[in-house]
Formats: sequence, C-alpha cells, structure tokens
Amino acid sequence: MTAQVSITLMVNGERVEAQVLPRLNLADFLREQLKLTGTHVGCEHGVCGACTVRVGGEIVRSCLMLAVQVDGAEVETIEGLSDSGEIADLQDAFRDRNALQCGFCTPAMLMAAQDLLQQNPAPAREEIREHLSGNYCRCTGYQAIIDAVENAARARVGRTA
Repeated sequence: MTAQVSITLMVNGERVEAQVLPRLNLADFLREQLKLTGTHVGCEHGVCGACTVRVGGEIVRSCLMLAVQVDGAEVETIEGLSDSGEIADLQDAFRDRNALQCGFCTPAMLMAAQDLLQQNPAPAREEIREHLSGNYCRCTGYQAIIDAVENAARARVGRTA
C-alpha cells in the first residue's frame, strides 16, 4: 500500500491541509476531496482544457498536475473567481451572448478568458480566439464565446477610461 503525503496549500484563499496519494492529480483532489466540482474532467490528457485552474496566478491543466506538486502553492478554481466577483462581468457577458450552451466547458473558458483579460485588457478577436484555443467546446462553435469575451473587454476598458 502506498503511503499518503501531507500537503498544505491555499485554495480560493482558504488554507487546506490534506493527506493525498502521491499519484492523485490536482483535478481529482479538488473535485473529490474538496468538493470543488466546477473543475471538470474531460479528457484526462490535458487536451480539452475543462480542468483549467490557476496555480500561483498561472492557468494550468489540473489533470496534468499532481496534488503533491501544489504543496505550498495558491490554487484558484472557478468557485473562487466567481465567489470573489472577479469574473461577474464575464459571466454576464457569457449569459447575454448565449455562450453557455451545455456548460461543461464554461468554467474553464471563463478562467482562460479572465487570464487573457488580465494580460491584455483590449485583445483583438484573433487574440481571444488564440488564447481560448486550448479549451474545447462542442456546443457553441466558439463565436458566441469570442463575442462575450470581446464585449466584457470593451466594457472593462470603458470603465477604466
């Protein structure tokens, strides 16, 4: 039997101490042990992007990281971004542009979109498309998602001008 490893990290601003198996991936840790089910598991190979979270301020595929790798790190999930209000305008834009559809990819799309807008407050449509290209959506055809991110970016720039 494999011994468990102790980890301590911050998840959505809360200190978490846990015992994990060395081979447990971050996505499964978040979903199964912390009950943060907004992090979806689609392909388990880092291809679909449904498991996107932020670790140390950078977006990562949580299915490709082991939980032990985030010992001492700060992890942010869609629940944390939503609860803090950080993405409220993006959520509204997704709703207004009907960019939600089935919703499976939506949490990760919102995380990737927020990451883009933090890096570039006024991205061109092609930049939006490129930045979101690692997140698959089978329902929308992406047009509504790109429109939503573009609308949120315009509104943010308008508020700061």
